[in-house]
Amino acid sequence: MKNCTCPPNAWEYYCPEHGGESRVFVEAFNSLAQYIHNWAKRKGFWDQDNNDAAMIALVHSELSEALEAIRNGNPPDDKIPDFSGYEAELTDCIIRIMDIANARGLKVAEAIIAKMAYNETRPRKHNKLF
Repeated sequence: MKNCTCPPNAWEYYCPEHGGESRVFVEAFNSLAQYIHNWAKRKGFWDQDNNDAAMIALVHSELSEALEAIRNGNPPDDKIPDFSGYEAELTDCIIRIMDIANARGLKVAEAIIAKMAYNETRPRKHNKLF
């Protein structure tokens, strides 16, 4: 185990310097991303290549739907009623991001690990008000 400046918490499990289970997360994330992208292709979402700006706009639209769910009192989702509308719409964001990541060969799972390792070194609220 390498020297790590991370505070003792659940992050140690993923921290690359701890030699934790980041590999398991990356493999699971990438496997699910591949499944999602293959599903999206089967459903016709990739019959033509999608430009990155349009894909980002679709993620943004899901975030807007999450906001609307909150504004409407966050009722159960109409498609998966065991989950709130907020949960369902955030999930749609993640699904779209994973689809893009797999389609474009982006290392999003690895970037999550690297970004959190960096974030552990940052000050409270990154020295911002909010």
